[in-house]
Amino acid sequence: MSMRRIALFVIVLGLMMTGVDTTAVILALPDITTDLHSSLSTTIWVIIMYLLVIAVMTTQLGRIGDSLGRGKMYNSGFIIFTLGSALAGTSIFADELIFFRAVQAFGGALMQANSGAIVADIFPVNERGRAYGYTSIGWTTGATLGILVGGLITTYIGWQYIFYINVPIGIMAAVLGIMNIKDDKRQESHSDIPGFLSLLASLVLIAYGASNITGYGVDKFNILLIITGIAILIFFIFIERRAEYPIINMKIFKNHIFSFSILASFFQSMGYLSVVFIVIMYLQGIRGLSPLNASLLLVPGYVLGSVIAPFAGRLSDRIGSRIPATLGLSMMMAGVLIYMSFSVTTPLYFVIIASLVGGLGTSLFYPANNSAVMANAPRGFYGVSSGILRTFANIGTLISYVLAITIASITVPRYVAFEVFLGLHNIVGTIAGKFMTGIRSALIMSFIILVIAVILSISRGRENRAEKAVKLKT
Repeated sequence: MSMRRIALFVIVLGLMMTGVDTTAVILALPDITTDLHSSLSTTIWVIIMYLLVIAVMTTQLGRIGDSLGRGKMYNSGFIIFTLGSALAGTSIFADELIFFRAVQAFGGALMQANSGAIVADIFPVNERGRAYGYTSIGWTTGATLGILVGGLITTYIGWQYIFYINVPIGIMAAVLGIMNIKDDKRQESHSDIPGFLSLLASLVLIAYGASNITGYGVDKFNILLIITGIAILIFFIFIERRAEYPIINMKIFKNHIFSFSILASFFQSMGYLSVVFIVIMYLQGIRGLSPLNASLLLVPGYVLGSVIAPFAGRLSDRIGSRIPATLGLSMMMAGVLIYMSFSVTTPLYFVIIASLVGGLGTSLFYPANNSAVMANAPRGFYGVSSGILRTFANIGTLISYVLAITIASITVPRYVAFEVFLGLHNIVGTIAGKFMTGIRSALIMSFIILVIAVILSISRGRENRAEKAVKLKT
């Protein structure tokens, strides 16, 4: 096996591990809440902290990867993620677990921020779609394993082992990464302290305010946090335009395909990733399924996405990203429409159908859109571009979680919606109909957001990968 293929394998493995912990932790939250004698409003931060750290750090760590070496940063991320996983499994208090999840997330951010740039470094522009198809397999396979293995481990062994399972895999992958992912391409490093601090403050305030809305509802303080964060973000853009060595070079957004692909990723994450939470709430709260059985109905979509993604990536290499990515978003919208038709008595096989439609959509969208970002990123800014892509997607994921809980719980008390989501409570009778209305409202919001993503995707413009590959060679 060539060094390039081994490097791709390590990247896929890293994304698979982060995917496993994303879904497995969701299933484990009820047991974590009970075993650590914690309140639900505290243990929910086991998810939120992970999303928050990744959302805040990916752009910065992509920039650092450009200057210090993407391979070095990626391999360091694997080591930190593995260490954080081991420590998370030893936690005896909720606050400990939340802190170690932050350590784990920092390692995950190092991997996410630099993985796309490494692929762009080692694969020619007309082969990246296929490579990103394989990285998409890593995530979807990890999410599937998180549902299957995570549910079984939590039920029969203990939630701690959803973290411990990362340790032997992480050690093996870190060794392979150190041996095969090299730092051949670097860019001179320059500091931008005002830019770093302003972006950090902005993302922390926005993410913290949004997560507080999820737990405690809309109030003046949380709205003030978000508004302040947005104001600081505007200030960040202002100072970056004048900085000699900016963290995010605004010139890269002048490329129409690049900027519209980034925005399409943001709205796709915001609109579609919330659907998983919404459907699980429906299956547990309305249909009375266990968290594991509810999640198993979504497995076919993840499996189909894993199988199709490399072929969809190869298609984007041939014809560009606009058609495959837009078609993928349209199929996600079709899946949401199926979910919107559900009632309290809808046959459960319709969930499998909707998950298959959505899974095919994600397999078309992710490789095509990711390769569009990296194919149109300026040479020397692959780390920054990869970090920007992951930052926008992660912030969208956090907002999607807020939307899922907030909108779906409009018609019932918030604590009921939380307990339904965590599998601690299911509802029947009149209140089930009311909660169904809230779920449908959340799905309508997801559909509208996906419409925006489709508009951005179709508006990105045409591209010719083969022509770009020739230009780069010459």
